[in-house]
Amino acid sequence: MKIIIDADGCPVVRATVKIAREFNIECVIVCDTSHEFSDEYAKTVIVSKGNDSADFEIVKLIGKNDVVVTQDYGLAAMCLAKGAAAINQNGLVYTDENIDNLLMSRHVSRVIRRSGKHIRGPGKRSGEQDRLFELTLREIVKTVLGL
Repeated sequence: MKIIIDADGCPVVRATVKIAREFNIECVIVCDTSHEFSDEYAKTVIVSKGNDSADFEIVKLIGKNDVVVTQDYGLAAMCLAKGAAAINQNGLVYTDENIDNLLMSRHVSRVIRRSGKHIRGPGKRSGEQDRLFELTLREIVKTVLGL
């Protein structure tokens, strides 16, 4: 088991590495060249800039029972297909039951934006979101490890 972080634009990189260290789990941070991450515990994989280059690298790295932290619904769907767990930065666990609706909402939002309409983005990140993420990630790790 390992935890892989889709680190481009991810606000919970440090929290994820901290949890990986707590459970002595391998942790991999994947980012493109426009971001810089380093941590003595986690391995950092830097990919070239480009559409989905980090996502493709993550798909190559994941295996069954790995955990991926991502806010990308498309990547989450690929993780689920490979038997990995996926969670977003707010503690939402992607499942076979919710991924289709999430992908559809992404598609609808894209259509609305292309028509010239503006969709309001998320509000400022709260401490509650950080706590929920950490709690949920710990639960996923314990489940995968059988604890």
